[in-house]
Amino acid sequence: MSKKKDFKFDKRADKYDEEFEGKLSEKFYNLVTENVILSDGFNVLDAGCGTGTVLRRLSEKCEINCFEIDVEEKMLAQAHKKCPDMDIRLCSCDKTPFNDGYFDVIVACMAYHHFPDKDKFAAEAARLLKPNGTLYIADPKFPLPVRKLMNTALSIHNVAGEFFSADEISANFAPYGFEKTSTKSNAYTQIVIMSRKAMV
Repeated sequence: MSKKKDFKFDKRADKYDEEFEGKLSEKFYNLVTENVILSDGFNVLDAGCGTGTVLRRLSEKCEINCFEIDVEEKMLAQAHKKCPDMDIRLCSCDKTPFNDGYFDVIVACMAYHHFPDKDKFAAEAARLLKPNGTLYIADPKFPLPVRKLMNTALSIHNVAGEFFSADEISANFAPYGFEKTSTKSNAYTQIVIMSRKAMV
């Protein structure tokens, strides 16, 4: 089977924030900013950071150590401009250079549905998070018929991408030691909040 194509943002990176996709993402940014719980000194990773808006806003809430990763070079160039003091790296979300148990919080905002191997990302998130660390997945919320239609279309066109309900997202992470603590939603947005269970 041929490798699935992915959405590419390189050609739109310099105008992403001002155009339709960036404006659409505003509700997701707000949902994350309102719901992520932080304390001073936390190590926070934005997986699939895009232009860096999420961590820039979270960094205004607390004195946190900020790390951003993405596979799109031109999106990261925008993130560097927006967040010059943050640790920003070009790498996939399922194979990162960070040490085990390094992060207190991992956020994936409008990125999870793009990840080509969601099991590998779940395993990597489990490796990276401290015991009782928190994972936040903010992704679109669609009714079941719409999800099925969109997922079928993506599959037919061999495009990497798949949309899930909040329950499906939490079920995807359960085998890797995560437990859903809560979900929040508003219109077409949702955030699934999961804790990495401490190993006994």
